[in-house]
Amino acid sequence: MADTKEGIMETVKTVVYALLIAGIFRTLFFQPFWIPSGSMKDTLLVGDFLFVNKMAYGYSRYSCPFAICPISGRIFGREPDRGDVVVFRHPVTGSDFIKRLIGLPGDTVQVTGGILFVNGREAVQTPDGTFTEVFEQQGPVGNLPQCENAGVGIGGVCEKSRFIEQLPDGPSHKILNIRESRLDDTPVYTVPAGQYFFMGDNRDNSTDSRVSQNAMGVGFVPFANLIGRADRVMFSSAGKSMLFFWTWRSDRFFKAID
Repeated sequence: MADTKEGIMETVKTVVYALLIAGIFRTLFFQPFWIPSGSMKDTLLVGDFLFVNKMAYGYSRYSCPFAICPISGRIFGREPDRGDVVVFRHPVTGSDFIKRLIGLPGDTVQVTGGILFVNGREAVQTPDGTFTEVFEQQGPVGNLPQCENAGVGIGGVCEKSRFIEQLPDGPSHKILNIRESRLDDTPVYTVPAGQYFFMGDNRDNSTDSRVSQNAMGVGFVPFANLIGRADRVMFSSAGKSMLFFWTWRSDRFFKAID
């Protein structure tokens, strides 16, 4: 009987230690994140699961695990780069958002006719075919995708024009176009010191820094709100539950995020 009790206690200890290690690992280094919406298609799809690298830029207000960490400035880590895909806390709602970093502190950003300009330089767009998906409810929330070919019925093919956008002094990435929208023409934004400007790759389906915080948009995001950089999709499921194995997208497992 004593041996049985000792065995149970050892098992309990092992489970507790494993949970503690997992908790520390999550707090210090990586944070899991599910993609709930289509604002970053086709870079990220609804149902993608990834880990956010919380050490990429050093600790900020929302990535620091200890009360002694400052709420601004970095303990270690590099400056965020234009083109990074970043998870951050919405400055108004506090919700976790994921967008692409477009404007650094001191940059000017403007969209004219759907074309992005950074510091007065055009981010050249090159046509890259058509992004297609089934017009059906996506993910646990069950939102329907937005289509450039309006009027698609359930089960039909939803299309969006795709382009490769080359950021000035930055990397290239894919973006999607659905329609002409009010966010295709913006004023010139000047990014304040210590803050950043973000946009979604699915340009006509993204509430981002182009939208004022007074209108519940993202606006400018301070460094203190950055959680970390998204580097790789670890798992992906197109269904309402990750348990629906027939909806798994195996071609996206361990896929690098450009």
